[in-house]
Amino acid sequence: MMNTVLLGAPGVGKGTQSARIVSEWGLAHISTGDILRQAVAAETPLGVQAKSYMDSGELVPDFIVIGLVKSRIMESGMSKGFVLDGFPRNESQAAALDRELEDMGVSLDAVINIDVPRDLIVQRLTTRRACEACGRITSASEGSNCVSCGAALIQRSDDNEATVRNRLAVYDRATAPLINYYRSRGVLREIDGSRSVNEVWESIKSALGK
Repeated sequence: MMNTVLLGAPGVGKGTQSARIVSEWGLAHISTGDILRQAVAAETPLGVQAKSYMDSGELVPDFIVIGLVKSRIMESGMSKGFVLDGFPRNESQAAALDRELEDMGVSLDAVINIDVPRDLIVQRLTTRRACEACGRITSASEGSNCVSCGAALIQRSDDNEATVRNRLAVYDRATAPLINYYRSRGVLREIDGSRSVNEVWESIKSALGK
């Protein structure tokens, strides 16, 4: 069994690498955004509570998110472990997660932090393009049309420099302190994310003992 958290600022490639981790080890992928949407759609008790906050434009409280994560971890299909993507987002969530995992007799085996220089992240995100038809993510270097389906490539509204730098500032204030939090617990594995996708992947495999 392997239980892992994936850390990193927006644009470091967490989505790509978490998909590879899930495929390589057969882990359950736990994305807080996904489980929130699923709980709301299914109208579970926690989902109903979450929806009331979301409908009023407020952040969903930690206790609801923690409850949803705990429920997902307790579901069947977790025998090989899990990878948490997008959670925890701050130290209070990390501490709450530690308490819940301890109560369940579960522990984190590794926390992977993918580190990329901020200017490189800005460059990556401001040149990112998405196919308006198939949703494939690529870069402006591909041209104006998707090589997969031929539809137009578009720039997402939040992939402009001002918005990207604001998102990075928010990350640095709230989430970056988790690096020292997990380093002090001896589970942090730091990865240079400025290299190619495959080079980053090889480092992650090595960090996870494969």
